[in-house]
Amino acid sequence: MSKIHIDSLTKSYNNKVILSDIFISCDKGEIKGLIGRNGSGKSTLLKIVFGTEKAESKFVRVGNKVIKNISDGRNLINYLPQDNFLPDNISIKSLINLFLQKENRKIVLENEYVKPLLNKKNQDLSGGERRIIEILLIIHSNAEFILLDEPFNGVSPIMRDYIIEYIKKMKSSKGYIITDHDYENVINLADSIVYLQSGFLKEIKDKIELVELGYMTKTTYNTVYN
Repeated sequence: MSKIHIDSLTKSYNNKVILSDIFISCDKGEIKGLIGRNGSGKSTLLKIVFGTEKAESKFVRVGNKVIKNISDGRNLINYLPQDNFLPDNISIKSLINLFLQKENRKIVLENEYVKPLLNKKNQDLSGGERRIIEILLIIHSNAEFILLDEPFNGVSPIMRDYIIEYIKKMKSSKGYIITDHDYENVINLADSIVYLQSGFLKEIKDKIELVELGYMTKTTYNTVYN
């Protein structure tokens, strides 16, 4: 089974270490939840893995292939950034035809939420509609591993639940690393969880550890997980 392996990843800003010797891996068919406080470096970590941000050091491998730059990772790793990335003045149907290969286009073109939007331009969509289009394009790309940064940003509760179920449905064919400020949904969606704090990554084996680390209150833990 294919795996993405990230090791020895270090990043500093202005002589301050943001990410220190990070190790993280994800199997195909696995959803890995990446959680941590705002500003802890979660988005930076995903950008470095994808190749759009540099690091002092990193080692990324997918299967037997070492990924040294964004070109090496083409068709292996894809990334959903926090901010909208699709051009405005193009119809949704054209974007789907542009971004996806033929075998994947039909799936997205016939999606129940996408069909009413096909003839609209991206600039005319709501923030939530844009997000679902972006997520579907990333998930149905040829990449084996998907990095999702704030996938629930700007979407309604109904669309958030749809996205969660869609990711679960599609997880057998890809591996996912997901981070979002809506940490409860990340925790509930993920097969395994890692916590980023002060530049270091910790594997969470039991949710009670998040209380001990000061990330979650005991009241929240008792209400949601007990």
